[in-house]
Amino acid sequence: MAADATTLTVPGPQGPRDIRISSPARVLWPETGITKLGLAEYLVAVGDAFIEANGDRPVSLQRFPGGVDGEQFFSKNPPKGAPEWVRAVPVTYPSGRSHPQLVLDEPAAAVWAAQMNTVVFHPWASRAGASDLPDQLRIDLDPQPGTDFGDAVPAALALRDLLDEVGLTAFVKTSGNRGIHVYAPIEPEHEFLDVRHAVIAAARELERRMPSRVTTAWWKEERGERVFVDFNQANRDRTMAGAYSPRALPWASVSCPLEWDELESAVPRELTVGTVPGRLAERGDPWAGMASSRGRIDVLLDWWRRDLEAGLGEPPFPPDFPKMPGEPTRVQPSRAKRPD
Repeated sequence: MAADATTLTVPGPQGPRDIRISSPARVLWPETGITKLGLAEYLVAVGDAFIEANGDRPVSLQRFPGGVDGEQFFSKNPPKGAPEWVRAVPVTYPSGRSHPQLVLDEPAAAVWAAQMNTVVFHPWASRAGASDLPDQLRIDLDPQPGTDFGDAVPAALALRDLLDEVGLTAFVKTSGNRGIHVYAPIEPEHEFLDVRHAVIAAARELERRMPSRVTTAWWKEERGERVFVDFNQANRDRTMAGAYSPRALPWASVSCPLEWDELESAVPRELTVGTVPGRLAERGDPWAGMASSRGRIDVLLDWWRRDLEAGLGEPPFPPDFPKMPGEPTRVQPSRAKRPD
């Protein structure tokens, strides 16, 4: 008996490609009933915008063989059996180790990844041809317990204005859950550590302007009911769900680009695998042509140096990173203050 499968024809720049979808009726999101085939069809529907946002970048795949409520794992190496037209590029991780990662150049590659049970796509902030040099400054506004999406909106609007002050054009998307992602295209002329420092400088300035609403405190016990500006998402090999990527949440939400004037009225739970294709067809892509708005981070790096001179040093890195120059001890404050 033949295995349950279907074939999906995916248009693309090299002509249509036929992608085999095994177990097409497998339900990935039990709450909504969206199947593996439904996910593949979604990626076809948003394919051009998805590739413009996430293509030509090293990408990590978050895969769910049994659906979003089951086991998951990340693929950083290209999965076995990748078609010959799907490429990979070497990238260097914080450990100094180098290894190839997948690159998506056309919608069919994203559909093939969905066939391999990928639900969430995590692109790097750099291009495949210069993976050490980010061309996007990315800032993750993460509402802490006691706050929600609505609390992140004023912070995002203030951040847009702040970035405009330093010559950067900001774009916004939902995280797919409670947070907001703010991106600014930049010239690929600085390494990840410099871009991280630029993000920290912007985050600290935002915190100064909104101290009761925004925090840069790395340790959760110090954040309170504020929106955390997660500067460590700017590190090498740290990624966020890409634009138009589905999320592994029960309601099948999407990390959806918005126009700035939509942000205050946006309802992230309504931006889903089921609704975003129609929205995109009706309104177009708010992130179209983003790369043509590149700016420079020189002013933010001046702010970073200013803060260093004022005694604000390097904040902690993620726990899996090697110890970095100038970094404080990775011990949460309440434990560090305990007497021996």
